[in-house]
Amino acid sequence: MVIRVALSGAAGNIGYALLPLLASGYVFGSNAVELRLLEIPQAVGSLTGTKMELMDCSFPCLTDVIITTDPLVAFNNADVIILVGGMPRRKGMARKDLIQANTKIFSSMGKAIEEVASSNVKVLVVANPANTNCLVALTEASKIPTKNFCALTYLDHQRAKGQIATRLGVSANSIKNVTIWGNHSETQYPDALSGGYCVAKDGTKVPLSEMLANDIDWATTDFIYDVQNRGKAVIEARGLSSAMSAAQATADCLRTWLVTGTKTGETVSMAVYNDQGYYGVKEGIVFSFPCECRNGEWFVKEGLQLSDFSRNKLNITEAELVEEMAAAHELIGTSPVKIRTVSMSTCSSGLSLATTATESDMSVCLTSRM
Repeated sequence: MVIRVALSGAAGNIGYALLPLLASGYVFGSNAVELRLLEIPQAVGSLTGTKMELMDCSFPCLTDVIITTDPLVAFNNADVIILVGGMPRRKGMARKDLIQANTKIFSSMGKAIEEVASSNVKVLVVANPANTNCLVALTEASKIPTKNFCALTYLDHQRAKGQIATRLGVSANSIKNVTIWGNHSETQYPDALSGGYCVAKDGTKVPLSEMLANDIDWATTDFIYDVQNRGKAVIEARGLSSAMSAAQATADCLRTWLVTGTKTGETVSMAVYNDQGYYGVKEGIVFSFPCECRNGEWFVKEGLQLSDFSRNKLNITEAELVEEMAAAHELIGTSPVKIRTVSMSTCSSGLSLATTATESDMSVCLTSRM
């Protein structure tokens, strides 16, 4: 039994950092993995060198590496698809133009997924604008359950944990249940106070609202701004966009969603299709919520008490996503997505990822900035 994993934008910096995590067993444990690397023709030469390196690593789980410029080849019977390739925002480009350029790309990706992918394929969208790209892809892939799609806000989630840990002088791993609400953009709402906690050395769970009681100004101003603008800060400092952290977050999101699940009582941030109007957010958009993962599926954690401050922040990011959806719908139509479900969470080979692991408009498909 082999897990077929397709990766678009595979020749980019994120792809280069992500591929060893997919091939080594970090994400899928001891299960065999076949990689399908999708790129534009101009990048095939570089990708050939990457394939050589993958084979030179002699990863015990890696069975084959396929390079292609055709999404129908890459996605054929794929069990997991990671969409990293997209058009980055260029100087002077309006956000609406960026959205519509990527809508063309992700419409073609969704149609290819619909045509040839496994009926229970899991799709993670990384390329920006990730939430709306995800919405476009799942709209076009009408045979695939809407719960099988997710856009990456796990990177923002990890950034938030890092900021809080640094502020409190603790390890990032001790920070739990922070939430990224909304869009993977500068309107996102990083929330430390509506359920976040720190695990003390003695195992006690201390609410972050208590630990930051004398630092509320930071938690509601600088913390939010720094997480929202972390990608920009990395570019200014490094001269390049986030790649290592984006790849690690992608791997961790897949591993948590499809393999290990979340520990009891813990949540992670995932941008998912809002089919239930969770927390009063408009239905029909892809919105980041606190999620629990079990048996290869995500579940929005409900019941968190949100302050008026938090509600206002949710309204701001919701409004941006509604605007993005409208821009995308100018190209793909405005029919609402019919909720689609599936009874089992298995890959096309019959393997249940959550229970068996141990721990085309492609001419402009470039690696997105994170």
